[in-house]
Amino acid sequence: MAGKHVALLRGVNVGRAKRVAMADLRALVENLGYRDVRTLLNSGNVVFTVPGVSRGDPAARIEKAITTRLGLSSKVTVLTAKELAAVVTDNPLRQVADNPSRLFVCFLSNPADQKALKPLVRQDWAPEIMAIGPRVVYLWCPEGMLASRLPEAVGRALGDAVTTRNWATVMKLHVLAKDE
Repeated sequence: MAGKHVALLRGVNVGRAKRVAMADLRALVENLGYRDVRTLLNSGNVVFTVPGVSRGDPAARIEKAITTRLGLSSKVTVLTAKELAAVVTDNPLRQVADNPSRLFVCFLSNPADQKALKPLVRQDWAPEIMAIGPRVVYLWCPEGMLASRLPEAVGRALGDAVTTRNWATVMKLHVLAKDE
């Protein structure tokens, strides 16, 4: 699928064991034949263009390259710019969340994993709030992630099938991924 995409790497640059220079990550993605490669922050966020002639799943290709070329393992979730735009426009917590560093978006590797979250939706998490979107889970944690029970519960339910970014980062990725 040609066009702008966003890759979200899990666990890269968290702790000392999985440090990757963003210049190395950009070079790795460029060497796979993707264009207009840009990284955001120092946490494994990559925006790139998939050319029309590209074959294969970008997430699987990037995961494999990270393993073979950098000697690390990292799950990778890739969204199209259109999917990321929908995450932004469809956010049901925008009116409640008044601090972008405490609003989190958990990106699902597989949308079918939502079913594992159904028991959590039925629970009262106040003052925290959880909302499920087509490929994401929105979490409002007014006291911050470390003080919240909700991100831990979502993590237990989904395991390594999810990666989380705060709203400020999501918005920066959205701006980078917009097609000019």
